[in-house]
Amino acid sequence: MEEKKKYELEFRGTYLFALVPLILFVVGCILFFVVFKTYNMMDLCTGGFAALMIGSLFSKKWSVYWKAVVTGMQSRLVAELTAILLLVGMFGKLMTRGGVAQGFVWLGDKLGLQGGMFTAFAFIATCIIATATGTSIGTLFTAFPILYPSGLLLGAHPVFLAGAILSGAIFGDNVGPVSDTTIVSAQTQQYMNKDGFADIAGVVGSRMKYAMAAAIPACIVFAIFGGADNGLSAAEGAELLAQNSDPKGLIMLIPVAILLFTAFKTRSIYIAATWGIISGTIIGLVSGIIVPADIMSVQDGALQGFLSDGVNNMIGTVGYNYAVAGIVGVLTASGFLDRVINALTNSKLNQTVPGTEWICGIGLMISSIVLGSANGPAILMYGPIAADISSKKKLHPYRRANLLDGFGSGLPVLIPVTSAFIFICISCVNGLMEEFSFVPALNPIALATHTWHCIFLFVAFAFAVITGWGRAFEGPHGEVMKGKTYEEALAKFEASQK
Repeated sequence: MEEKKKYELEFRGTYLFALVPLILFVVGCILFFVVFKTYNMMDLCTGGFAALMIGSLFSKKWSVYWKAVVTGMQSRLVAELTAILLLVGMFGKLMTRGGVAQGFVWLGDKLGLQGGMFTAFAFIATCIIATATGTSIGTLFTAFPILYPSGLLLGAHPVFLAGAILSGAIFGDNVGPVSDTTIVSAQTQQYMNKDGFADIAGVVGSRMKYAMAAAIPACIVFAIFGGADNGLSAAEGAELLAQNSDPKGLIMLIPVAILLFTAFKTRSIYIAATWGIISGTIIGLVSGIIVPADIMSVQDGALQGFLSDGVNNMIGTVGYNYAVAGIVGVLTASGFLDRVINALTNSKLNQTVPGTEWICGIGLMISSIVLGSANGPAILMYGPIAADISSKKKLHPYRRANLLDGFGSGLPVLIPVTSAFIFICISCVNGLMEEFSFVPALNPIALATHTWHCIFLFVAFAFAVITGWGRAFEGPHGEVMKGKTYEEALAKFEASQK
């Protein structure tokens, strides 16, 4: 009776019926990703709201159920995330129209990169493209048609090249200040000793060492082993490269630099995205890369341009996040999340700081895998749980955010039977096989074992948890205090203040 009084939302029979929307949502993700092979976020948004509707049928009071859903959607986290995603969506589409990918193809060709060196170059190029655009999926759909056939013509090994492109897309997703996973991982981690959530610039700066610890050995592996003799004619290569290269695209890296500088200077992604869009628009117009119609125009009664494209591209993601937030609202109001948090808090693994960090990492990986490696929604769902548990150990929001995004960008990406990223790569290659006779089929298991950045990223974060590398605790006013234990970090901080 006490439990029923504590939690307003009740279900018929058992509180476990609160899991119905989540289970249906997971099943929907698997159906869309694995069975139907659709990668449209709007479809997943539809599945999420359908799951919420069906879940309401198991509640005792439908009005209370939907109040819980709306309460979850009304959180400050979702509101801020929506505003950020719509802004960075515009910037990402501006970068796409600016031809950054074509600029890197031109650069690789002019540098005379062949075989493994082009594979390593493709990894670096996609790292920069994904960091600039903030979308791993968008980078895959952009980079594969350009870099994959071009790389094969320049002697790159097919599987290593595909792994390099996927690795670069995940790198940018992990560290890009306009990436949804970066944003969500920061915005789910609230300070204990001051108001607000982890700022995105600080999170990006603090996680770069982990990303580079994985990227450098991955790049070396791609360079050494990424070459193969594909037996293709020089004429085919020259024609394809000419069609997909343009040096002007490299100019659009200037607004990327402006956005990054502004983000670190102001600690505000809103201001950074605004200046990134303004500077990118001006540079694009002056250089002739874009024309006024590329900004905004009306064609056949429909709004066109990177501004509207950016918003439209993010609507599905925004709706998807609202659906996840609604599911979290149900789990919260029913008391299910409290039970999970209490179980994890009282577990033997949570008795030490490394154990708590493992709870953050393993929990996020499981959440991501069941959601088809959709890291952003997985962090949105599991992030508050990790924040509640790890904040009791006084871990800094930066460290918490890095654990979530880092572990989510590692092994979950590589599960061949559930990973949306693997399916997207296979889909891209299958499409190229119809267009180019020299493109071979891609084995999903082989791709998973050749996506070296994700493999090394998991190793880097596992090492960080085991050894305490990069561990940080929150100071009296939200400061970063580094140390393997809170006591050690506090002693160092107090000594530095004298």
